[in-house]
Amino acid sequence: MRQQPLVTIIMPVRNEAAFIERSLGAVLAQDYPSERMEVLIVDGMSDDGTCEMIRAMTGTDRVRIIPNPKRIQAAGLNLGILEATGEYVVRVDGHTIVAPDYVRSCLRTLSETGAQNAGGAMDPVGTTPMGKAIAAAGKSAFAVPSAFHVSSREGFTDTVYLGAWPRSVLLALGGYNETFAVNEDYELNYRIRAGGGRVYFSPTIRSTYYGRQTLKVLARQYFRYGMSKVATLRLHPGSVRVRQLVAPVFVAGLAIGPLLGLLHPLILTIFLATVTCYLVLNLIFSARVASRKGWALMRRIPLVFAVIHLAWGTGFWAGIIRSMGSYRSKVN
Repeated sequence: MRQQPLVTIIMPVRNEAAFIERSLGAVLAQDYPSERMEVLIVDGMSDDGTCEMIRAMTGTDRVRIIPNPKRIQAAGLNLGILEATGEYVVRVDGHTIVAPDYVRSCLRTLSETGAQNAGGAMDPVGTTPMGKAIAAAGKSAFAVPSAFHVSSREGFTDTVYLGAWPRSVLLALGGYNETFAVNEDYELNYRIRAGGGRVYFSPTIRSTYYGRQTLKVLARQYFRYGMSKVATLRLHPGSVRVRQLVAPVFVAGLAIGPLLGLLHPLILTIFLATVTCYLVLNLIFSARVASRKGWALMRRIPLVFAVIHLAWGTGFWAGIIRSMGSYRSKVN
């Protein structure tokens, strides 16, 4: 009987004391043979007792903690890739609870499809009233139309949540780009596809993600995503998707529409029609989500959609401005 391949689980974490027992516990409870699975916790210099909690957990004698002085996830993942001994690498984040067959499903998908990266859906969960609305909205194409957010159909795609790779693929690519504090996964997947590789989405790769629970934190998250998207486009202009430009165009229209409307009544009419159309679409999609997830969420979901769109779009333009400033500094 052929021995199962050795797999390395890499978990980049920082200050996860409130959650690490659940996320790491799910990793240690995999139905994959424990002797064929190593677990690397790459810690971004936690100061909340995360590492102490890990050492106190049962079964963590096979868990290795690696310090990550740079703190960002891309740097932590690269440290893990270099330290890994497995033929395959599987990423698990600190706020994610993976299904018991997660590792097995990842390897099966890689083997059956020939993909260089395989991953599943992001299935968000809320623990507060607003967090539940954020989680519900996150599964709507009106919020984030990426396949791993909204699709239940497997197939090749541009990016996936988390990921699993042959380690040789990651080494050949030089790992993650450490200039990206966020969006490092999309940038890596673009390089995989640009090099002739393929990324596969499978809903059989299951996990639960405990995400942002307040609008303030959500806005900060999507603002950073928008800024980072500009960095991705500077490095890989061919990576742009039409869906990624909708929010920036909308935000630009909100900013300059009223000013241009002073020049001509027709422009003002178009601006007001656009805003009205957005509000109607927001309410329609909010109602669709609420009909599935509970009507008690209806009063919060429109706010969640608006925050995602406005924060992403504003972050994108902030990234453009920062990029122009960096360019002028280099020229001068």
